[in-house]
Amino acid sequence: MTNNKTETAGKPWGEQEKNNWLAQQTVKRSYADDVLTVINELKHSFDIEQYGSLSYDSQRFPLFGVRTRNWDKQLPTVLITGGVHGYETSGVHGALGFIKTKATHYSQYFNLVITPCISPWGYETINRWNPYAVDPNRSFCDDSPSEEATLVMSYVRSLEVDILAHIDLHETTDTDNTTFRPALAARDGVVNKNWNIPDGFYTVGNTSNPQPAFQKAIIDSVKKVTHIAPPDSDGKIIGVKPEQEGVINYDMFKLNLCGGFTRCDYATTTEVYPDSPKVTNEECNLAQIAAVTGGLDYLISQVKS
Repeated sequence: MTNNKTETAGKPWGEQEKNNWLAQQTVKRSYADDVLTVINELKHSFDIEQYGSLSYDSQRFPLFGVRTRNWDKQLPTVLITGGVHGYETSGVHGALGFIKTKATHYSQYFNLVITPCISPWGYETINRWNPYAVDPNRSFCDDSPSEEATLVMSYVRSLEVDILAHIDLHETTDTDNTTFRPALAARDGVVNKNWNIPDGFYTVGNTSNPQPAFQKAIIDSVKKVTHIAPPDSDGKIIGVKPEQEGVINYDMFKLNLCGGFTRCDYATTTEVYPDSPKVTNEECNLAQIAAVTGGLDYLISQVKS
């Protein structure tokens, strides 16, 4: 959120403006109640590993990875991430829902690594940024300015396995235009340029390795749960021309996106639209689960063929 206390046209924020922004943020929900309680309930069926904690409040914000049991080095490994942007609720609860309802089935085909909530401070305050006004999903790089990104990258690399596929669960919300893009423009001292928020689900592939058949399999799976975002009047989705129905591509490496840091063969970022009058919160969670299962089913079919 921006106001005249935190922005000056044409001038990027300094420490005072960032502190002013931080002072405006409030806790709106509980990471402990909503996420940690669920993770604790999974301990009887999955290997739960604490891979770090956020220095903002190490007791309040421990970070956990969930792995399928009976880890088999002969199986390919798939990474599923949620809550890189803490305000994107179905990314978190879709990841948890997948673990509870589907992960055991797919463990016969894959080693699964799932980090359900990478940015718990963002989850509690319903924020895209961390407390330092840094976007974790533009920070998956060496010498990252984001503690959230650094810790999860270190965790995944510590497993010392090749990642076949990475499915990163996100949302595109109305607040992207009303809150977060204006705040970004104010922070950087530039003119704000909103885009049309797509009404429906879409995916973002990696420009350098788009894997269109993989993306299509995800879209086809999600279609069974909810609607797919059409292009806007300019023929684009968030300013980018679709490559196929419901699929656009970004340069994940250049933008330092979470989906690119493993350099895996199959990468996708899912985007659910929770503000649509056509969906419920539960349908948003189910769309995320369908995206994961659609991608995994495609990978299974490739191994069998």
